[in-house]
Amino acid sequence: MKTEVDSTDFKSIYQAAERLRHVVVKTPLQMNTNLSKLYGAHIRFKREDLQTVRSYKIRGAYNKMMTLSSDELVKGVVCASAGNHAQGVASACNHLKTKGTIFMPLPTPNQKLEQVKMFGGNYVEVVLYGDTFDEAKEAAMRLCESEDKTFIHPFDDPSIIEGQATVALEILQQSDVPIDYLFVPIGGGGLASGVCKVFQELSPHTKIIGAEPSGAASMKRAIESGAPYLLDNISHFVDGAAVQKVGDITFETCKDRLHDVVLIEEGQICQTILSLYNKDAIVVEPAGALSVSALEEYKDQIKGKNVVSIISGSNNDITRMEEIKEKALLYAGLKHYFLVRFPQRPGALRSFVMDVLGPTDDITTFEYTKKHSKEKGIAVVGIVVKETKDFEILLSKMKQNNFLVSYLNEEPSLMSLLT
Repeated sequence: MKTEVDSTDFKSIYQAAERLRHVVVKTPLQMNTNLSKLYGAHIRFKREDLQTVRSYKIRGAYNKMMTLSSDELVKGVVCASAGNHAQGVASACNHLKTKGTIFMPLPTPNQKLEQVKMFGGNYVEVVLYGDTFDEAKEAAMRLCESEDKTFIHPFDDPSIIEGQATVALEILQQSDVPIDYLFVPIGGGGLASGVCKVFQELSPHTKIIGAEPSGAASMKRAIESGAPYLLDNISHFVDGAAVQKVGDITFETCKDRLHDVVLIEEGQICQTILSLYNKDAIVVEPAGALSVSALEEYKDQIKGKNVVSIISGSNNDITRMEEIKEKALLYAGLKHYFLVRFPQRPGALRSFVMDVLGPTDDITTFEYTKKHSKEKGIAVVGIVVKETKDFEILLSKMKQNNFLVSYLNEEPSLMSLLT
């Protein structure tokens, strides 16, 4: 398989690979038996979750900082990140003994904050600012201007993209068969841009599928609009890909090279996280699950094909697992919330359990306050069913026994209070 080219563009990518040779792990390209059987394809994972900072971000950050002058390194660097880029910059600062100021959004999971401090040691200062990456970035840029420091962009920089491109070089070096489909997660587009550059030159037949969270579809919207587009609101759940606007450079690189961009619902991402953990003992963060979740969208096209999914990171805060399980159950149609009317008399709950619940239904939430001045009281009840078909049976019994007041899963404003 062709793995080298002599163009000027590629010379800088090979130089990046040489700079990173003793800094990053050459992560495995690993066959996944479970998904290969499920989809009737040959599916392998590029395990960047096993990287030194548990994501591919060290590649771009270190490569960029290695291109700085000694004066720039002495003045220090600044970055803005939702987590993984921050860890990459922190690690690079520690390696190169350079001071760094790292701006992170206020909602950043605590686990990522602690990791940044661990990798950076005494060389980094963490500043929490704003609700989104973009707000944190604005603050970081102001500091750069006022103190003449260098900004290390998380994605929209040629040196960052060249560093991320080394992931693609490794994939092609490690694969002993032609790759038909490559699935890559997209946040700001740095990894996707690097992958697109390499594969366009070395494996042009490969279809590259980008995967974005539906709540932060900045690349999809940019391609549809013909230019980078600032989304008014984004969901922060997939924090590693929660970007309001992709970069100008990454957009220009990706717009004609990506075969498709698919949008993944948060619940589907959560199902993937749980499945990878339970079946393969692989721990991924929400952004790290994007490329695997996207396989379902292409299940017909990938049959019999050679497929690679890039697992981009594993920096997942364990305190989020309950939220992840909740979202997965809701997405699968297995967890349901109701307002239930209970007569204020002894035995009412027993009647509900005996006459309404099926043998495998499980009450997980029950909030009720008895009010003596009323004949009937309202309770919030959450129920998990074993199979999706059990829901219709449950709903029918509630109606027949005059317990149902309202089905809350169809009320987004009320559900936001419960989940």
